[in-house]
Amino acid sequence: MDDSDDLDRFLADIGPRWAQGVAANVREVVARYGPLLEAAPRDGVQVTQDVAYGANPRQRLDVFAKPGIVRAPVVLFVHGGAFVEGERNRSEQVYSNVLHYFARHDCVGINIEYRLAPDYPYPCGTEDVALALAWAVAHVAEYGGDPDSVFLMGHSAGAAHVASYAYDTRFRDAAHRHVAGVLIVSGRVRADNSAGNPNARKVEAYYGTDASMYDDVSPVAHVADDSPPTFIAFAQYENPLIDVYCLELAHSIAKAARRAPPLMRLERHNHTSIVAHINTDEDRLGASLRDFVAAHRRPA
Repeated sequence: MDDSDDLDRFLADIGPRWAQGVAANVREVVARYGPLLEAAPRDGVQVTQDVAYGANPRQRLDVFAKPGIVRAPVVLFVHGGAFVEGERNRSEQVYSNVLHYFARHDCVGINIEYRLAPDYPYPCGTEDVALALAWAVAHVAEYGGDPDSVFLMGHSAGAAHVASYAYDTRFRDAAHRHVAGVLIVSGRVRADNSAGNPNARKVEAYYGTDASMYDDVSPVAHVADDSPPTFIAFAQYENPLIDVYCLELAHSIAKAARRAPPLMRLERHNHTSIVAHINTDEDRLGASLRDFVAAHRRPA
């Protein structure tokens, strides 16, 4: 049996039981992908680490770029963690794998960390995306990036912060015009503390306990016909309700734009492997993300 067969068996085993033990399953997936990503190509990518984009110790980012690249599209990645945990390096390989992948394919990747609830409730995550974007607009050309073609990419809670900034006009600032597109991966784009949401208490830690306010703070409620172009992906085996939120977002965008956005349901994958597999031999999602970036990058 080769490594791909072994991985297929692992994903087939963990997927159907994903929702019964999310925290433990996340750790198992991260550990399983570690050796694969350790061996993955990096093709001369240079990493500049621990750059401050704000005064808080968590307002830090890493930049991934090939030396000598010029006016490359920029992918700014925001990690998940259910609003109350997480960091830009979930492990030594995850989430840097995402930015190594884009940098290998002639983008500049930025991996950010941000402030967490409960100490920093809504809208602090969105404000940190705005600060990181402002840093990118001011400095990414120094690394070969094009400040006029920035793509905001978020996973899970990170996608909520990205989408709030992208869609909610209350957060639009001078840097917003530099956003060429949005990449939502397994996004928690609706605030929800219902009984069916196993992360309900974590949602409350960020958004508060008054559910009557949730629609107003949910990114999906602010989609409009002038929202940035968006690509949406989710896994076959998601944290409960994440797939529902992603489909609601796709419907909201289609209704506003009168055209459906690109949407991918990644078979056999789960909420964590959907990002952990990027920069491995499996490239269906990665290639689609790159196609989206290529289609929406702005002329140099």
